[in-house]
Amino acid sequence: MLYNPFDHALQENPYPVYTWLRDRAPLYRNDDLDFWALSRHADVRAALRDPALFSSAHGVTLELWDANAADLVGFLAMDPPRHTRMRALVSRGFTPATVAGLEPAVRAVTRRHLAPALEAGAFDFAGVVAAIPGDVVSELLGVPEEDRAEMSRLSDVLVTRYDGESEAPGEFWQAAATVGAHYRRLIADRRIRARADLVSTLVSAGAGGDRLSDDEIVAVLLLIGVAGNESVTKLAANAWYQAWLHPGQREIAWRGAIRAWVEETLRYDGSAQMVARRLTRDTPLHGTVVPAGARVVLLGASANRDPRVFPHADRYDLTRDTSRAVAFGSGPHFCLGAALARLQLRVILEELVSAVDHYDIDETGIAFTHSPNLRGFRALPTTVGLR
Repeated sequence: MLYNPFDHALQENPYPVYTWLRDRAPLYRNDDLDFWALSRHADVRAALRDPALFSSAHGVTLELWDANAADLVGFLAMDPPRHTRMRALVSRGFTPATVAGLEPAVRAVTRRHLAPALEAGAFDFAGVVAAIPGDVVSELLGVPEEDRAEMSRLSDVLVTRYDGESEAPGEFWQAAATVGAHYRRLIADRRIRARADLVSTLVSAGAGGDRLSDDEIVAVLLLIGVAGNESVTKLAANAWYQAWLHPGQREIAWRGAIRAWVEETLRYDGSAQMVARRLTRDTPLHGTVVPAGARVVLLGASANRDPRVFPHADRYDLTRDTSRAVAFGSGPHFCLGAALARLQLRVILEELVSAVDHYDIDETGIAFTHSPNLRGFRALPTTVGLR
């Protein structure tokens, strides 16, 4: 069986291929695209927790593989100790108190976008929900309201790939340059007039005289602006769709198990599919010596469906233990925005449950976003009946 993460058909339903990989080829080799893949939970988790062997220094995606990847994606493409230093500075904007304090704003943004859609009774769930994390991230970063629609459009360009395309297209680089220029203007402004937003926090963050450069801050903002927007949008729509497909589990969610709904969706149908790593030395894996310098894809979405860890892993079950899921990674690169993503998902789903009595989805109108790294809906036509 061929595993090609750039194939649109696979992106729309990768799970049968993941099953085959785990059972038949736990170490998979794609000669045409020059990468190896690990799909079992034990292998993926161990690799994520060993940056000395599985390096991030060439980036975390196949299509943006480069020794200078950190210039674009910041500390995602760094190993300790460089990564440790950057993460310590950036994490000041994501303390538990800071994230918890965002809940009133997240709820207000959510209600503002959901209210007209729910009142209309029929809407594109993916499109409506996409505006929520976009606004939340814009509030967090201090992006002016008049620029937010364009920033959201550019964010979508940054994650979309054409069928079979294994390198970032020209549109990607144009969008990245435009977004980067916008963030540079924000940084310049905040160096003069600090505000209560993340850009100001990053500009002032430092320890012992250490400070983030403008280039480092731009890379962080690009990461937050794209990942913080796209991943939450995809996860919310996936949760909505899976609850519709599984009415028994929907009843559990509607009785108040919102956090379980979030966590099981993260495990069962999470938006993040994979990350790439560079092997730093010759390493035996499943009976084969993989050479130093090899590109290795870690399939977190497959690991979360591994029956060796999760009994009846292909069953959507809100009562299960999801504590070993790796939806947000593991080890030193555990997603810095995980708490904020969970907060947004919980609030979105709470607001929907409080307003909606029943709903339906028109499967003929479903469309997927096409990306090797993020899986989710581009369109999810929904009709609702309110309480």
